[in-house]
Amino acid sequence: MEYIISVLLSGISVGGQYALIAIGYTMVYGILRLINFAHGDVFMVAGLIGIYLSATLPLYITIPLVIIMTVILAFVIERVAYKPLRSAPRMSVMISAIGVSYLLQNVATYVTGGQPMTYPTIPGLSATVNIAGTPTKWVVILTPILVIILVILLTQLINHTKVGMAMRAVSKDFETSQLMGIKINRVISATFIIGSALAAIGSILYFTNYTAVTPTIGALPGLKAFVAAVFGGIGSIPGAVIGAFIIGICETIIKALPSAWDVSVFSDAFTFALLIIILVFKPTGLFGEKATDKV
Repeated sequence: MEYIISVLLSGISVGGQYALIAIGYTMVYGILRLINFAHGDVFMVAGLIGIYLSATLPLYITIPLVIIMTVILAFVIERVAYKPLRSAPRMSVMISAIGVSYLLQNVATYVTGGQPMTYPTIPGLSATVNIAGTPTKWVVILTPILVIILVILLTQLINHTKVGMAMRAVSKDFETSQLMGIKINRVISATFIIGSALAAIGSILYFTNYTAVTPTIGALPGLKAFVAAVFGGIGSIPGAVIGAFIIGICETIIKALPSAWDVSVFSDAFTFALLIIILVFKPTGLFGEKATDKV
């Protein structure tokens, strides 16, 4: 029983970390219809920023600076790599996103020499607590709580503020919103800022558990978060969060199965098999809305 509780808690924690990345994917897609392939690498850069800043600054200053610097990075990426292609074919923007992804990975390789970097220990998150007789890190307990709080705040922002109203309008009809006087560039920048801030928070939680940061570490969590967004219905924030929790729990359960079964190596493959199944039977995802094109 203790083992089952430990596995479930770990799965919920991993799912929460994927959820914070997935929200960025689903928000950008909802507004720009763009899969921001560089989002997972922004998550990785946030981890490296935390490592280098913590070497000279106390953690209570480092953590806010990580979020601020990650937001600035995402803002610059949007203005330099995506804004000039606003009226270009969608494929051009996607290729630009892939280019930014490889650029971030190569810059990180140059800076770190390609060596794994050890993430700093955050006393409050790394401390151990007993849950039903099972020793568990505080980060595992706090992650789902923090995710739920952040999602509630984000939902309130989207539903009850002018910025949120503008986001909803742009996601429904980009061209008409522009004609109605909505500042499209501001809305898009706000979307990238929110998504990157959540990714930075996700990186702090993720690297507290998995302390080795490499230039390619953001690729797999980024892909899994993207799968979670598609699974839940890309463009739907609750869908992305629920999809991320399901993937995190299932992945952890597969890894925890008896070694005699030798199926733990398929934990990553399961995520992408799930994506194929969802696309075959429900292409819009669990909470996605079927789009109709007007002639």
